[in-house]
Amino acid sequence: MRVDGSAVPLRRVALALLLVAAVGATAVAFLGSQVSGVLSTVGAPIGDRGAGHSGAGQGDDGGGGQAAPPSRQDGPSQGTAATVYSIDRPDLLIIKTGSIGIQVADMDTAINRATDAITALDGYVSGSSRSGDGADASASITFRVPAARWEAAFEAIRGVAEDVLDEESTSEEVTGEVADLGARIRNLEATERALQSIMDRASAIKDVLTVQSELTDVRGEIEQLATQKARLEAQAAMSTLKVRFALRHDPVRVVEAGYDPATEVSAATAQLVDILQALLTAGIWLAIVWLPILVTIGVFAVSGYLIARRVRRSSGHGAEVALRP
Repeated sequence: MRVDGSAVPLRRVALALLLVAAVGATAVAFLGSQVSGVLSTVGAPIGDRGAGHSGAGQGDDGGGGQAAPPSRQDGPSQGTAATVYSIDRPDLLIIKTGSIGIQVADMDTAINRATDAITALDGYVSGSSRSGDGADASASITFRVPAARWEAAFEAIRGVAEDVLDEESTSEEVTGEVADLGARIRNLEATERALQSIMDRASAIKDVLTVQSELTDVRGEIEQLATQKARLEAQAAMSTLKVRFALRHDPVRVVEAGYDPATEVSAATAQLVDILQALLTAGIWLAIVWLPILVTIGVFAVSGYLIARRVRRSSGHGAEVALRP
C-alpha cells in the first residue's frame, strides 16, 4: 500500500499540538492552585499567612515542615509574643524607699500629727526610736505607705515640719525578678507533681525513699522562692518612708541656757587655787633646795674674794719694802 508523503507531516503537527495543549492545561491547573492559596491568606494575620504559604509547598500533612508560630490571639500559653502582648500582663512592680529629716517646735505634737497623716493615707508605723531630752531630744519613725500614695505621704510630712532638713527617695523595679520567681515556682510545682506521680507508682522502699528526698528538696525550694516573691510584692505594694524628728533651736534660749554664774565662779576659784598652789610649790622648792645651794655658793665666793684681796695686799706691801733705800 502506498502512503501519501503529505500525510506524515500532518500527523506530526497534530501530535505536537496535542502535546502543547496538555502541557498548557497542566500549567494552568498548577497556577490556579497557587493563586487560590495566595488569595486564601488575604486578611489573615501575618503568622497565618506564613503557615498557609508553607503548607502550599509542603502539603496538608505538614510532612518535613515546621509548624507556624502562634499568633497572639492564641492566648498566653501559645508563646512569648502572646505573653508580651497579653492584656493580663501585671503592672510594673517598683520598690520605693525614702527618708526625710524635719525640725519641729514640739516633739510629741509633731509625731502625733505625722502618724495621723500617714494613717489617713492607709499607712502604718513599722518601727520607731527616740533619744535625748529637752533641747537635744530626737526621734525616728519608719512608716509603710501604699505605693500609690507615695508623693502624698511626703507632702503630709512636709506639712508637719517647721523646716525640712533633707529629703531622699529611691526606687527599684522588680517586675522581671518577680516574674522570674513565678516561672521558677511553676516549673518546680510541675516537677513536684511528676515526682508525686512516681511516688504513687513506686513499690520498692529504696525508690520510695529516693523520691521522697527529691520531693522534700523541691518543696523546700518552692517555699523559699514563694517567700522571696511575696516579700518583693509586699515591698512594692507598701513603700517605706523613714522620718527623723529634731527640735527647732532658739539661739537666744541656747545662750541663756548655756550661761551659769555659779559655774563661772567655780571655774575662777579653781584657777586661783591652781595659781596659789604653783606659787607655794615654787617657794617650797626654793627654800629647801635652791636656798642652801645659793648660800653655799655665796660663802665660797666671798671666801675666795677675801683670800684674793689679802694676797694682793701682801704682795703690794712686800714690793714697797724692797724699794726703800
